[in-house]
Amino acid sequence: MPPYEHQSKKRRLDTEDGGDASSNFRAPARFRPTVPREWTVSIAVPTSLITDCVTREQRTTNVGRVARAMAIFSVDEVVVYDDSPTDKRITNADPDAYTGDVDPAHFMEHILTYLETPPFMRKVLFPLHPNLRSQGLLPSLDMPHHPHKDEWLPYREGMTLETPPKGGKGTVVDIGMPNTVTITESIPPKTRLTLKMPDDPRGTPEPVHPAAPRTEAGYFWGFSVRKATSLSSVLTESPYEDGYDLSIGTSERGVPLSRAFPSYEQADFKHLVVVFGGPRGLEYAAMNDPQLGEMGIAGARTKELFDHWVNVLPNQGTRGIRTDEALLIAMTGLRRLWDSS
Repeated sequence: MPPYEHQSKKRRLDTEDGGDASSNFRAPARFRPTVPREWTVSIAVPTSLITDCVTREQRTTNVGRVARAMAIFSVDEVVVYDDSPTDKRITNADPDAYTGDVDPAHFMEHILTYLETPPFMRKVLFPLHPNLRSQGLLPSLDMPHHPHKDEWLPYREGMTLETPPKGGKGTVVDIGMPNTVTITESIPPKTRLTLKMPDDPRGTPEPVHPAAPRTEAGYFWGFSVRKATSLSSVLTESPYEDGYDLSIGTSERGVPLSRAFPSYEQADFKHLVVVFGGPRGLEYAAMNDPQLGEMGIAGARTKELFDHWVNVLPNQGTRGIRTDEALLIAMTGLRRLWDSS
């Protein structure tokens, strides 16, 4: 979704099916923006979340629960990292070629990206693939950029079409509304865009950076998905220029959240990452990370990777907490670090 530079101008809002342009400007949305923000929240989850699953249906529903948690807590980035032993990893030269085995990292990335995409454009952007055979079991995320047709938001996700525009200039874009719109930029078909909608129905939507709804208006606008080959790669391959300035590792051997963050004031950070381990914990991920092995970081030293090492639920009533359960518990406790409401 590359941003496209443009000049702001007042133009007529052309619709390709001859409908009334005002039909794209209806009832206000249920979502209310917060304040514009540059800061982000990232969550890292391991591939061992699904490696013990016996069936494709189990794998699909497990990843669906993760995606649902990400949507509920307005997470900006999801990182899928491989915590399996390097000699047992399944990788395909062509990740879209089905070989009979399942690359868990690709599977999780595929499902998460599919769910984050607005439903009206999934059929075009996601061809038939074995990973999606059980997509009917996936939950609806219903995020702000998945709006209903009778809702209006100042931003929209759109997909460019091959339909020739009136006048021969520009690009026709499907925005999931009753009518398509035309932008002045020429962009290849089947490209996903973020559009800023004009306040005046006679104006023209304009392509903006995918982060603009968050940074300009304070809307949660879905999450990006990144694959990492190891635990260390989660931290060293951050998409942000200065990396993550606050990192939290979760472990049953960590300190309670109330001790790690005793104050109820919001934390001061630009980019926060919370890293979850699988059934064997983050220590298992560190043990299978060659780079950390060279540094002598394993076992109890795994906590040295993070600014905080926390136990999200001390005195739990079961021997183990599944990763998808830990996500909901941890995010409920950590949300106060960035949301004072």
